[in-house]
Amino acid sequence: MFFDAVRSNKRVVQIFLALITLPFAFWGVDSYVRNSGAGTDLASVGDSKITMPQFDQAWRAQQDRMRQVLGTNFRPESMNNPEAKLAVLNALIDQRLLLLDAAKDRLGAGDDRLREVISKIPALQDNGQFSMARYQAALAAQGMSQPQFEAQMRQDLTLQQLVSAIGDTGIVSKTVTAVMLQIQSEVRQVAELRFAAEQFADQVKIDPVAAQKYYEENTKRFEIPEQTKAEYVVLSLDTLLDKAKVSDTEVAAWYESHKDRYQQAEERRASHILILTNGDGDKEKAKARAEEVLKEIQKSPARFAELAKQFSQDPGSAEKGGDLGFFARGTMVKAFEDAVFKARENEISGLVQSEFGYHIIKLTEIKAGKQRPLAEVRAEIEDELKRQAASRQFAEAAEVFSNMVYEQPDSLQPAAERFKLKIQQSGWLLRNPAPEALAALGQLGNPKVLASLFSDDSLKNKRNTEAVEIAPNTLLAARVIEHRPASTRPFDTVKAGIEAALKAQEAAVLARKAGEARLRELQQGSEDNAVWVLARNVSRADSGQVQGAALKAIFNADVQKLPAYVGAEVDGGNYMLYKIVKVSHPESVDDGRRKALQREYGTTLAQQDFAAYLAGLRQRYKININKSALESKER
Repeated sequence: MFFDAVRSNKRVVQIFLALITLPFAFWGVDSYVRNSGAGTDLASVGDSKITMPQFDQAWRAQQDRMRQVLGTNFRPESMNNPEAKLAVLNALIDQRLLLLDAAKDRLGAGDDRLREVISKIPALQDNGQFSMARYQAALAAQGMSQPQFEAQMRQDLTLQQLVSAIGDTGIVSKTVTAVMLQIQSEVRQVAELRFAAEQFADQVKIDPVAAQKYYEENTKRFEIPEQTKAEYVVLSLDTLLDKAKVSDTEVAAWYESHKDRYQQAEERRASHILILTNGDGDKEKAKARAEEVLKEIQKSPARFAELAKQFSQDPGSAEKGGDLGFFARGTMVKAFEDAVFKARENEISGLVQSEFGYHIIKLTEIKAGKQRPLAEVRAEIEDELKRQAASRQFAEAAEVFSNMVYEQPDSLQPAAERFKLKIQQSGWLLRNPAPEALAALGQLGNPKVLASLFSDDSLKNKRNTEAVEIAPNTLLAARVIEHRPASTRPFDTVKAGIEAALKAQEAAVLARKAGEARLRELQQGSEDNAVWVLARNVSRADSGQVQGAALKAIFNADVQKLPAYVGAEVDGGNYMLYKIVKVSHPESVDDGRRKALQREYGTTLAQQDFAAYLAGLRQRYKININKSALESKER
């Protein structure tokens, strides 16, 4: 949703909000602190209730979120279980706990902060300026009122204050980081000795009845799943959009009634010299330095660009003589912006202080605001009006389409002819394909579509399925044209494959036994006369060198005395011996890597602190969950 821009705060805050915030239109902080709603309550947190409507809203939003994340791999039935329902309810409880604690501590977002955040959401701006028209249109598209949206924003901002206060405590000392780096960066030089399964293949003898026995005990492995082919039609908003017509009169009328949307705001171009302040103790030094530079500029205004290259500490603009290009209001920090939009062309400011430091600003050019002409915005207006018209038509067409495929169940042709749709044909479809196969089915990769196609009515009577909404403003109806019931492959067709698999399995057992025997000999001091190959350096940080089991074995080895020997099974039924010949640590570690590890571990500690804080809140407030009401919810 467009208001997700408010969550552009610190990374650790984002992580915590993802843990406890469901992306739905909240009921507002006040309603969470007081009893609210009617009907059977699903839970209570202290004196505050979590009602059925609140749970339903959260449930729908969580499904939407999962659908956006997983796309065609999303299966609604995966959420229709007690564990998923309880997870959503627990997220609501965590939110409620945080908001109750915030209210107790009188935390909240004031009107000024709220206005500031909303005005900076890019989706609500027009040419860099906040647009009330866009704000109202966006709210209407989401089906929300202004008070609802602003209540949600206040809640998000309140949660951010609370979460940030806890998240900032995740601090890791340099000593701890150094120890972790020492462990991560340790390098063990190893050589390898492979006991390949294929080396023992000639020693394997398969009992003639083993393949038959395996076949009988594992018949499911040889099943050919039920399959069907289908034809289908798709009615979508885009289909109607291509056919929508908009007259010149309609375009002109829209333009006249929405002229405020096509205002191009005034833009100004400025250059600046920035002297940074890096702390309270440096402010006076920075100011004195900036005053010296200002005196130089006042002596020679024409040298502004030259002096910017020499003195400015803004790496983004210094090399360009301080040039920042054109910008509109709402783009720069307030103090800087106020100075620029009060200045006259070619005027040089005095010192302007911002949160970054001290600026010396030169206004170089003014591009006056203007009304964008109809000719320039005609294409935008036509697209918008066509989409509006298509949306209205789709609502009507969807009902007619759904009725036609139901009332004339023996063919999709009438619906196709009525809406000028192409009847498409699928390949063979499975009843329950794997997630990756489901994604490859495109529009047919919808669990509800497949369930309808494999229903008794579709398979036995070859009737049309119902019209299924496979995406917003997109309906699909299908019809079975061919069906293959599930069957089992005959033994004779799979016998050779079974025998090969059993032989490989036994060869792998022999390889492991031979490798383990040789490992015991080496660990007991037997003479090492093997031909070791492929010496390499292995570290925990670069785990791609060897497989997981082998890496674990190598770093679990006792290296007090070298060489040390370990073994591990690897892919393909092979057994690998590793000879550790050297252990070393790098003389120095990249500072960037050290800082990244410190941040990562700090985030982990902060998450633990946050979990402990939530656990403490759950102890402080009495929580009751109405499990019978939760279980009785029909999804």
